[in-house]
Amino acid sequence: MVLHVLPNFAPGGAERMAVHLMQSLNRERFEVAAISMFDRVGSDLEDMLERSGIPVWYLGKRRGFDPRMYSRIDAVLRRFCPHIVHTHLYVLRYVLPPVVYRRIRGKVHTVHSLAEKEVDAPGKLVHRLAFSLGVVPVAIASEVAVSLNRVYGLTKAPLIPNGIPLQAYRSPAMTRAEWRRREGVGAEEVVFACVGRLTVPKNQQLLLDAFARVPDAREKGRLLLVGEGEKRRELELQAEALGVGHRVRFLGARTDIPEILGACDVFVLSSSWEGNPLAVMEAMAAGKAVIATAVGGVPELVVDGATGLLVPPGDGAALAEAMSVLLHDVARRRDLGRAAAKRAEEQFCVKVMAKRYEELYENLLAPR
Repeated sequence: MVLHVLPNFAPGGAERMAVHLMQSLNRERFEVAAISMFDRVGSDLEDMLERSGIPVWYLGKRRGFDPRMYSRIDAVLRRFCPHIVHTHLYVLRYVLPPVVYRRIRGKVHTVHSLAEKEVDAPGKLVHRLAFSLGVVPVAIASEVAVSLNRVYGLTKAPLIPNGIPLQAYRSPAMTRAEWRRREGVGAEEVVFACVGRLTVPKNQQLLLDAFARVPDAREKGRLLLVGEGEKRRELELQAEALGVGHRVRFLGARTDIPEILGACDVFVLSSSWEGNPLAVMEAMAAGKAVIATAVGGVPELVVDGATGLLVPPGDGAALAEAMSVLLHDVARRRDLGRAAAKRAEEQFCVKVMAKRYEELYENLLAPR
């Protein structure tokens, strides 16, 4: 019995990875359930869990520190009796005490970002204690594993890269032409798309600045920003100030990501730091050329010059140059996209990720 614990199931890479994993575990060998510390947020991920028959306890957490979580998590542990508790993001500060009290043997924590960025200073103290008490940290990329050594002195953390359901992105429900027609995007426009929360780490400010520098972008280009976040209004004002507001669309949180990727020409990620971003995998599975900053695990996904173009983080000029190249070179976009799809097929399958976690779970429960 495996229990996953997250803050909530709002749209996000860590949350989506956890849902993909829960759905892909062998149900004949593993009974799966989840805890969302906060109430429902009305996301597609919650619907996916419900359709999959995976029970979720929503614990009604308040903002800030909420000591009620200790007893509520303990009540779920007492009721579900998991053999494995698998945590994500910052929840260990609430999960660790009841898990230790209940002497749960299998304890796993997936590190979704660089260890320096994953949690705040108190959280790092909790994580250091948790790892000393037998919680197994899993790195989702080699660079994340290196960061675990830098921050916690861990040299043998398991490395399990993320995976995605490839078929959903290879065969979207709506064609490119249909989606563009519905959304009012011209058939001849070169569409750049960025999927990610509008937050500081994703650095869409850099992307807007680069897009404004691209020659012909105001006539031939279109930029789609998919996601919500605290930076939205600031980004909207920036686009207007740069004179590209009429060429930038803020689509908000969407559930039709496969269709958006199918309708775009180039995927762009301008992050200041990353773990192993699902959005890049999804774009590659959709057969799209990728332009991305070379941060975190991104260089482990995108082969520079073969499946996409990598640029230094924070370098708006280099990002604009890469966007300009692919704006004008149709053949290059096509070749990069084909190579990206092939690499995704070979390396990003969610079943491979699930099998690796199943092996980890079984090793933790094996007789010692």
